Amino acid sequence: MDIYLLDWASLLLRWLHVITVIAWIGASFYFVWLDNHLVKPTAGDLKAKGVDGELWAVHGGGFYNPQKYMVAPGNLPQDLHWFYWESYWTWMSGFALFVVLYLANASQMLIDPRVYAWGAPWQAVAAALGFLVVGSAVYDIACQALGRTRDGQIGNDGRVLAVVAAFVVFESWLACHLFAGRAAFLIVGATLATMMAANVAHWIIPGQKKVIAQMRAGQKPDPIHGQRGKQRSVHNTWFGLPVLITMLSNHYGMLYQHPHNWVVLCVLMAAGVAIRVFFVKRHKGVNSWGAVALALALLAALIVWMAPPPQPAAAAAAPVTLAQVQAITAQRCLACHTGEVAQKGVRLDSAEALTAHKAQVYQQVVVQRAMPLNNATGLTEDERALIGRWAKP
Repeated sequence: MDIYLLDWASLLLRWLHVITVIAWIGASFYFVWLDNHLVKPTAGDLKAKGVDGELWAVHGGGFYNPQKYMVAPGNLPQDLHWFYWESYWTWMSGFALFVVLYLANASQMLIDPRVYAWGAPWQAVAAALGFLVVGSAVYDIACQALGRTRDGQIGNDGRVLAVVAAFVVFESWLACHLFAGRAAFLIVGATLATMMAANVAHWIIPGQKKVIAQMRAGQKPDPIHGQRGKQRSVHNTWFGLPVLITMLSNHYGMLYQHPHNWVVLCVLMAAGVAIRVFFVKRHKGVNSWGAVALALALLAALIVWMAPPPQPAAAAAAPVTLAQVQAITAQRCLACHTGEVAQKGVRLDSAEALTAHKAQVYQQVVVQRAMPLNNATGLTEDERALIGRWAKP
C-alpha cells in the first residue's frame, strides 16, 4: 500500500508541476513577446495618458489592445492582475516532487557508490539542498556586484550571465561527481529553477509593490525597482529552456549514465539558450538563424559524440533460454519487482510476468541502461548482453 500511495503522490505532484510550469513559462514567454511587439503610439490621446507602447491582436474571435505605461496613471485601479503564483507553485510542486522521489529515498536515488561513497544518506540530502542555496546566493551576489553600469544603472547583463554560465558548468561537473547521474541532472535544473523563483519572490514582485505604494502615496517612484525587475525577468527568460531540458533529460539513461554526463548536460543547456535567443530575437523582428544553426550544431555534435561504436559481427551465439534470464532477474531485479509491491507494477517474479514485460525489460535494461537503478544490484555487462539477446525484438 505504501508504494501504491507513493505512486499516486508522484503522479499528482508531477501533474501539478507540469500544469504550473506551463502557466509560468507560458506567461513569461507571452510577456517577452508582448514587450518586443509594442509600438510607440501616434494618437495624441494615448500620448497624453502616458502610453509608452501598444499593439493590436486578434485571438479567439476577439480583438485586444494591450497598452504599456512606464509610469502607471494616477487612477490606477485597486484590482491589479499579478503574475507570481504560477512561479511559486511551480517551485513548490517541483520541490515537493524532489522530496518525495529523491530526498526521501536518498540511498537509492541520490547515491551511487560508483560515483561517490557518501557516509550516510542525510549527507547527500544536505549536499543536494546546499546546491540550491549556494547556487541562488552566487547568482544574487553576481547580479548585485556586477549587474550595474558605470553610472550606477542596472545593466551589464553580459558579465552577470558569464559568471552564471561558468558557475553552472562547475556545478554540473560537481553534481555529476557527487550524485547519481539522474539526480545530478535534476539538482542542476532545480538550482536554476530556484534562482528563477527567487527572482520573482524577492525582487520582481516586491519591487513592483514598492513602486505602486510610492505612486499611491504621491511620491516619485524609484526607477531602480523597475530596472532590477526587468533585469531579473530577462534572466529568467534565458534560464527557462535549460531548466526544462534538465527535467526531461533525466528520463534518458543514455544521457545521465554517459561517462562525461556533465558535458552532455552543459551542451544540452547551451542548446536551450541558443533556441531561446532565436525566439527572443524573432519577437523583435530579427531572424537569428545563427542561433538556430548553433543549437543544431551542438545537438548534432552531441549525438555523434555519444553514439555507441559499431559492434563487430559476432559468431552465432547459442539461443538464450527463459530460465537463464530468470536466474539473472532473481538475483538482480526481484528486490524491487516482485509481488504486489512491485515498482511501477512491473512484476518479474514469474515466467509469465517476465515474458509479458519483455519489451520494457529490453528498453530499460539494454537500451536505456536505466535499470537496475544506479546498478545497485551489480548487473554485469555480460548479463545485460544476455538479456538483450533474449529480449531484443
